[in-house]
Amino acid sequence: MQLNRLDIRDLRNLADVRLSPGPGLNLLLGDNGAGKSSVLEGLHLLAYGRSFRGRVRDGLVRSGRPALEVYAEWTEGADAERTRRAGLRHSGQDWDGRLDGVDVQQLGVLCAALMVVTFEPGSHALVSGSSEVRRRFLDWGLFHVEQDFLPQWRRYARALRQRNALLKAGAGTRQLDAWDLELADAAGPLDRRREAYLARLQIAVHAVAAVVAPSLGRPELVFQPGWRRADLSLADALLVARERDRSAGHTSVGPHRADWRIRFDARPEQALLSRGQAKQAALCCLLAQAHDCADRRGGQWPVMALDDLASELDRHHQAQLLEFLHAAGAQVLITGTERPPHWPDAPLANATMFHVEHGQFHRL
Repeated sequence: MQLNRLDIRDLRNLADVRLSPGPGLNLLLGDNGAGKSSVLEGLHLLAYGRSFRGRVRDGLVRSGRPALEVYAEWTEGADAERTRRAGLRHSGQDWDGRLDGVDVQQLGVLCAALMVVTFEPGSHALVSGSSEVRRRFLDWGLFHVEQDFLPQWRRYARALRQRNALLKAGAGTRQLDAWDLELADAAGPLDRRREAYLARLQIAVHAVAAVVAPSLGRPELVFQPGWRRADLSLADALLVARERDRSAGHTSVGPHRADWRIRFDARPEQALLSRGQAKQAALCCLLAQAHDCADRRGGQWPVMALDDLASELDRHHQAQLLEFLHAAGAQVLITGTERPPHWPDAPLANATMFHVEHGQFHRL
């Protein structure tokens, strides 16, 4: 996947920006507050339907403007034979989107088209944050590599909403029995896919960690279903939890409560990882996911967006990461205040560099 054009209008301090990234490494250099991270934020918004720095309605739209706009063109396929285009206009409340010249009715359609993996200051939450972040990580990967995953996910989400509504309304036993059956039936494929996907990532994360974070030891990804699956079927677990769920007004067991953990030989307890180690662990997982996407899509790596890399990783790990991505042939966008002199020569040899100042980008 090769991003060829990125236009951003009225996003934070960016009035009107057009960027033409090159293949390989792209450096966006400038002072703090110049607008570098906002470019990656706009790209992330188009690929995920949300910002990595808060909600769209909370200051993402440029002051005094009605809406922000993001437009991207990219090529994909083994020989970059297909050009695709996507655009998003978002006011913070309402949005309009187009993909390849056609209006889209769901943000998921845009998100399914453009693959971007982002590593930014909040990425450590993948390891140290809530289980929701880790479930979203699994579902994003499945969403992009298994075409029939989304209908299964939607079926479970619909059944869960319906059961929760019945619990809040104090519905009778017969209605809850019917939706317990539907929820359990929808949960099976979702649960199995997530666990199988995490097992597949185990292979990729071994290879990545050996290069990017060898000091942490050999990693292990451990899946945690959202109920005591070894003891009970989900149908039985729902029945056991019914009275508790009635009191709480929501469903307390099921795949929506699933989680996973990463453990390392040198740091067996995830909670004992330092903040820096948690960032390394999160980076290993994100790179493993990108690697898996490439394996499943004919070698096409997602676009890699790395925000303020120099402040997130020490010099040694920066160099290891750049060499890894260069060997993979990935297109990479990195923000920073300056080009660090300790970076390896190979990724920098043909790097494309942009200077950013007051929301304006100039190619060097």
